[in-house]
Amino acid sequence: MRAITVRDRAAGVGGLTLTDMPYPHAAENDVIVRVHAAGFTPGELDWPATWSDRAGRDRTPSIPGHELSGVVVELGYGTTGLTVGQRVFGLTDWARNGSLAEYAAVEARNLAPLAADIDHSVAAALPISGLTAWQGLFDHAHLTTGQTVLIHGAAGGVGSIAVQLARETGAHVIGTGRADDRDVALGLGAQTFLDLDADDLRHVGEVDVVFDVIGGDILERSTELVRPGGTLVTIAMPPTVQPKDGRAVFFVVEPDRARLADLAQRVRAGRLTPIVGDVRPLAETASAFGRHRRTPGKTIIQVADDQAARPS
Repeated sequence: MRAITVRDRAAGVGGLTLTDMPYPHAAENDVIVRVHAAGFTPGELDWPATWSDRAGRDRTPSIPGHELSGVVVELGYGTTGLTVGQRVFGLTDWARNGSLAEYAAVEARNLAPLAADIDHSVAAALPISGLTAWQGLFDHAHLTTGQTVLIHGAAGGVGSIAVQLARETGAHVIGTGRADDRDVALGLGAQTFLDLDADDLRHVGEVDVVFDVIGGDILERSTELVRPGGTLVTIAMPPTVQPKDGRAVFFVVEPDRARLADLAQRVRAGRLTPIVGDVRPLAETASAFGRHRRTPGKTIIQVADDQAARPS
């Protein structure tokens, strides 16, 4: 099968190569998915799990990408709940070969059924961004109706979904980003937008929740905005400064089949719209990694179409 692989950590994005890899093995409780569309996280080439397995052994050449949408073509021993020919979407394991390939082995519990009326490219934009937004806002920050939330990167993959979920909950949403992101963020439902290059964060005043995807100086300055009893959640890095009378939480997204199904239903009902900023073929993955931060929403890699079938 064709796949994007990495072998040399020092090479960075330049080391992403389209090559031939063996067809994956379906372990117990796995399925093999014929990948139609895949998502990636720009920073994943810095993740230890991209280069080593859970025992610390080198696992290169490895296949990055941890979001996918496709069709089940094979069931591993003991797998239940999914069937061959079924459309699915979800997350691949952090320490196994990922989704930037024609086929991927995935634990069945990390996948949710996908309705026929949701495009694969849209579904591939949901797993990490959607679950991260939900878990950050509600599982960790416990956002409720009437509270004020500041969402950094409001036009990005995670931020754009977080804005929509927060507004539907009845929160007052303040979005941040670059000047070019203003119309996108406001169009998604943010009531206020701040340009991180030009506006002073202190103009926000105190908020109940800060959702950070940027880290660094933005994360540190945001701690000052959390009102007593409030929460700062971040996926960028463990915070070095705590809010004075609140709390700061760093978390890594966790698979959740039931929540994936809920997010997909919201998409079908028109209550949630993932932003697919760019769709590239598998051969252009390296350039997609490089351009991702300049594209609103989520960049998706199209691997196959609905007519593609497993080779004999």
